[in-house]
Amino acid sequence: MNVSPKKRLGQHFLTDQGIARKISNLVLPECPNVIEIGPGKGILTKQLFDRCLNLKAVDVDEESIEYLNIMYPDHSHEFILGDFLEMDISELFDKDAHFQIIGNYPYNISSQILFKALEYKDYVDCISGMFQKEVAQRIVSPPGSKVYGILSVLLQTWYKCEYCFTVNEGSFFPPPKVKSGVIRLVRNDVRDIGVDEALYTGIIKTAFSQRRKTLRNSLKCYSLPDMEILARRPETLSPEEFADIASHVK
Repeated sequence: MNVSPKKRLGQHFLTDQGIARKISNLVLPECPNVIEIGPGKGILTKQLFDRCLNLKAVDVDEESIEYLNIMYPDHSHEFILGDFLEMDISELFDKDAHFQIIGNYPYNISSQILFKALEYKDYVDCISGMFQKEVAQRIVSPPGSKVYGILSVLLQTWYKCEYCFTVNEGSFFPPPKVKSGVIRLVRNDVRDIGVDEALYTGIIKTAFSQRRKTLRNSLKCYSLPDMEILARRPETLSPEEFADIASHVK
């Protein structure tokens, strides 16, 4: 059987074996549990077989899951039909087990996938794979960059973020209209930022919703003392500085 890429699912199947191999090399060898999101026709999945003791490939496309089961009937891993965004991914492995997330992510839901992964940050040791290039660059961009934003701050709070390499349009079928970027996010040593996480996230989202304004204006809804840092714009602040602001909310 064949699997046709579906526009409604944002599918662009990777066809370059060399690129698939380079992405699979980003898996941390010390963490055996891996979730692959959107395996499609399995070009990355095949590379992961020998690198992961416990691989769960999740796809919302029934045709894709059927194809993988036919192509690899003797595999020791699991192909799961389901929507990653709707799953309790902690149930895929033993209780309190740590795991990694990897994939050639559908560009139309890639940000949602990252926000979902952040919900399990205490168990997700690594997030790696392919995104639209501008999204990948935004995630790893430092404070002061024009593209530094909500995802940049939240992911850099909990992960060491690295841009690995760029992938051209011709490496896919059908080719997308944009270049892709491969990144790897490895969990850092931060376990407690010293403030309520919901408050911290709320301040970041509020600040960037009016990114052209100074924080003094965009954060008026919070009860904050007069602080020198409030004269700045959100894209200039590090995660630590956002945490400091959150600690001063009365």
